[in-house]
Amino acid sequence: MDLTLTPEQEMIRKTARELARREVAPGAAARDRAHEYPRALVKKLAEMGFMGMAVPAEHGGGGLDTLSYVLAMEEISAADASLGVIMSVNNSLVCDPLLKFGDERQKREVLAPLARGEKLGCFALSEPEAGSDAANQRTQARPDGKGGWLLSGQKNFITNAPVADVIVLFAQGDPARGHKGINAYVLPLPYPGVTVQKPEDKLGITASPCSSVSFDDAPVGREALLGGEGDGFKVALATLDGGRIGIAAQALGIGRAAFDAAARYSTERKAFGKPICDLQAIQWKLADMAVALDAARLLTWRAAWMKDRGVRHSAESAMAKLMASEAATRIAHQAIQVHGGYGYLRDFPVERHWRDARITEIYEGTSEIQRLVIAGDLLKD
Repeated sequence: MDLTLTPEQEMIRKTARELARREVAPGAAARDRAHEYPRALVKKLAEMGFMGMAVPAEHGGGGLDTLSYVLAMEEISAADASLGVIMSVNNSLVCDPLLKFGDERQKREVLAPLARGEKLGCFALSEPEAGSDAANQRTQARPDGKGGWLLSGQKNFITNAPVADVIVLFAQGDPARGHKGINAYVLPLPYPGVTVQKPEDKLGITASPCSSVSFDDAPVGREALLGGEGDGFKVALATLDGGRIGIAAQALGIGRAAFDAAARYSTERKAFGKPICDLQAIQWKLADMAVALDAARLLTWRAAWMKDRGVRHSAESAMAKLMASEAATRIAHQAIQVHGGYGYLRDFPVERHWRDARITEIYEGTSEIQRLVIAGDLLKD
């Protein structure tokens, strides 16, 4: 594995970093406090080709590799993790399954505008009784007698749902077959029989709207089916393998932002007559942060490299997300400690980084689920 970035990858990272510093970071704290959806910045990401980065040009995307996406995600998330997850969901959880499993009409009419950033998507898998147990889908797809289905049920914690134009969702079409009876569908929003509930009041990533979505005999035809009948769980797992790389990159950005803030503050704050960065206790904290961040980045790059080569990467994506998310939380925690009492104030950015980091250990598979995925891969033989 060659870790040398290509000129194109270096350009993507530089472009994303400049945008993040110039336009994204300055208003991030205010958007966080106001729970304000960054509509203008989402449009800006679309103009730069960041909303469908790995989608081939013929389907409206940037035609870039996964590592380029990871580089951009880290930069955007370091400035504003809310904007990062909006970008991640559209790229990883909506565009990717449409590219892999969509038919030609779906790619032309649904994927292309999503990849160009003209529309925004959301991904609806989690339910009140199907979080970590994703196979336990209670949303039902009942045959309507005309070759289609009626969808009934509820999805929880759906990022982008309040502002989305497209929803990728999963429903149980044949309970007798268990996870092999789950179907995947793609629908426009708004849609008859589909209700997007009020946005949730969250601890972190507050500028990224998230809500429950209810289905009340929503009628769908076969043209809405993503993949074949019974392919839904396969679609979900394949999508999450790639999605976890995106969340790992988001966590990298959050962790790096917290580390940078702590390192900078340690050179400015004085105690015992000298900057606190001269104290061994602070130096060790910074050293541990840097090691964790670098290790997480290497695992994330490896998973992206494997995905680009079409190599199975379920365990490697899980390792990247596990390491990066837990590292981000630890780094943000220690960054608050370096700041002392000031770290507990909203006048300083590290409390926001800690709140934002915490969710990366939960969504798109909790840390516990990542460990199960990794262990299952280790023990499969």
